[in-house]
Amino acid sequence: MVTILLFIVVVALIFGCAVVVPQAYIYVIERFGAYYKTFEVGIHFRIPFIDNIAKKISIKEQVIDFDPQPVITKDNVTMMIDTVVFYQVTDPKLYVYGVEHPILAIENLSVTTLRNIIGDLELDETLTSRDIVNGKMRSILDQATDSWGIKINRVELKNIIPPQEIQDSMEKQMKAERERRELILRAEGEKKSAILRAEGEKDADILRAEGKKQAAIKEAEGKAESILRIQKSLAESIKYMNEANPSDKVLSLKALESLEKVADGKATKIIIPSEIQNIASLTTSLAEIYNSTKE
Repeated sequence: MVTILLFIVVVALIFGCAVVVPQAYIYVIERFGAYYKTFEVGIHFRIPFIDNIAKKISIKEQVIDFDPQPVITKDNVTMMIDTVVFYQVTDPKLYVYGVEHPILAIENLSVTTLRNIIGDLELDETLTSRDIVNGKMRSILDQATDSWGIKINRVELKNIIPPQEIQDSMEKQMKAERERRELILRAEGEKKSAILRAEGEKDADILRAEGKKQAAIKEAEGKAESILRIQKSLAESIKYMNEANPSDKVLSLKALESLEKVADGKATKIIIPSEIQNIASLTTSLAEIYNSTKE
């Protein structure tokens, strides 16, 4: 029975001495109230009633969302800004013994830093310079928290809330800007439409002129071809006539036929060659003789 009790006591002491540190955690151990050592991930042994776990610290990156704080810009505009800080414990000993209430210390430091930075900026610069403000705050906070065993990874301005009258003014300004852009876009659209219409009319005029040109060329080519065919026909008729070796009387009769066609027009004055006049006189004399013989 005594042996069993001794065994239970020994097991209890062993389990009381053993400390298992989980992943992403670090234990700060004190001996007689003073810092002794740091237990990292794994199993460790401590002396019961002598070694005490002073603090269990997570070394994972953590996020703190601070409440909105009133800040005043360089042009005396009061606005509400809340910040988000991403931090990580890098030195557990400094984190435990460097500052009392480290999260509260970070909050107060971030508020004072934010007010100092925004105090040097005007309203418009504050609204458009988030990255600059974030970078400055991260640099200042990281430098200040080195002695606390804390690493500031990022600082973000979550919300920037100007006064209501400023918001109304900004909305009116944005509305006016949108209307201005709409007018510009409409004017540019009308301009492009007018240009396209003018270019279309220009192309249509060019096509019409080109069509008229082609028609005139075709008409001229047709007339030229007709004249050429007439001239060829006339040349062939003259050729055949020369080959037939016509007499002067035949030529005179052909001349009379031509004269008949000429006289059929609307000319008021016709000049008849002397040769044709002689033939005409001869024709008249023959006609008279024929009529007298008939009687």
